[in-house]
Amino acid sequence: MVTWNVATRHPEEDLAEMLGFGTSGKHKVQERLPDIFAIGLQEVKSQPQNILMDAIFDDPWTNAYRDVLARWDYVKVKTIRLQGLLLSLFCLRKHLLHLRDIETQYTRTGLGGMWGNKGAVTIRLSIYGCSVCLVNCHLTPHDHLLQERIADYNNIIKSQLFRAKETSNIFFHDYVFWIGDMNFRLVDGYSAEEIDHLIRKGELMRLLDKDQLLQVMSSGEAFSELSEQLPTFPPTYKFEFHSSRYDLKRRPSWTDRILYKVNANVYENLTLQAEQVSYRSVEEYVQSDHKPVIGEFIIKVFSDYYERVVEFLPFELWYVDEENSASYTLSGDVQPTLWDWIGVFKDGFTSLDDYLCYVYAARSTVSGNSNCRVKKVDFPDTAVREVGPYRLLYFSHNSGSVLGMSEAFEVCRRDNGQLTQFVCRDSY
Repeated sequence: MVTWNVATRHPEEDLAEMLGFGTSGKHKVQERLPDIFAIGLQEVKSQPQNILMDAIFDDPWTNAYRDVLARWDYVKVKTIRLQGLLLSLFCLRKHLLHLRDIETQYTRTGLGGMWGNKGAVTIRLSIYGCSVCLVNCHLTPHDHLLQERIADYNNIIKSQLFRAKETSNIFFHDYVFWIGDMNFRLVDGYSAEEIDHLIRKGELMRLLDKDQLLQVMSSGEAFSELSEQLPTFPPTYKFEFHSSRYDLKRRPSWTDRILYKVNANVYENLTLQAEQVSYRSVEEYVQSDHKPVIGEFIIKVFSDYYERVVEFLPFELWYVDEENSASYTLSGDVQPTLWDWIGVFKDGFTSLDDYLCYVYAARSTVSGNSNCRVKKVDFPDTAVREVGPYRLLYFSHNSGSVLGMSEAFEVCRRDNGQLTQFVCRDSY
């Protein structure tokens, strides 16, 4: 989990170190990589021209994180944006077919719910059979507006509903992770200079005793459903830009937090568990007046969970600028809809939004014995314009997820009627 208020700045610093892939990062090639990254940003630049461009192309921040993670075979699964709020989910390519029922929601809380400069964006999904809800929020600022932050939280809970009955509410999920710039401050008692002095002395516990978030969690007014590992890092706001010195025009506070909840006993044969491995701020990043906060978790899921799948059959040769076809089978529990679609991707794609062409699965025709559920789908001559390796992905409209991915296959160019042998790569 990453949460960072980027203060409307564009990416300036190398993000690899933040994600653990830098020279001093702990993720080495020989060690196990994180399966999933959830990156929540606040105050992404959201002027009208930025929103328009980001609706057509990924925003600069998503691209910057994507460029780092692509080197380690991560794929961007989903991004949701509400003005300056942004939440992106990345996973290792090998897990793509095990992420199901992906859905997004958002809540505006700015100007009484009329404006999206404050609020929350959410991605929910199932991971190997367990439901996970990820919330990124930016709540009302300023020391004295505590009640508005409490109201924001309760508004988000009430307003966000999901299609699946078992997980229609945020807290009905097996795992909930709530991150963001929550803007909780320290209750009155210390000046900015006194807080800075206590931070320098390492007396963080004296300051945490004044933390508004911990107090409302204890009183039950807000966030009491969630848990937080007590921060051992200094307050993450407010810093002078391009430095690690506090800007004492504001009282330093732990505004940036990561909380979680586990519904441990919802299954007969499995007790769920989330182990928090780390909780830290990254002081080396100085382009914002906030420091990024990172949390690492290990969660328990089903190791033998059966997924409904679509399997692509071995490919015939595909050619550039020609109509091509593919065949696939549906497992018995896959119920296709009119809006399921099959996308053409270059092999090595780094985002599920990177399809070059798609056709609706409803256009497929039954091939051979209809009882075996083999279907054939045709692609237009505009689907592929370059030679090289490609893949097909089958997307379910109802579940918002990938049900099948083909082996990599080579697209060739027909040369004076000569046939060129295609190359078949490993499958996932």
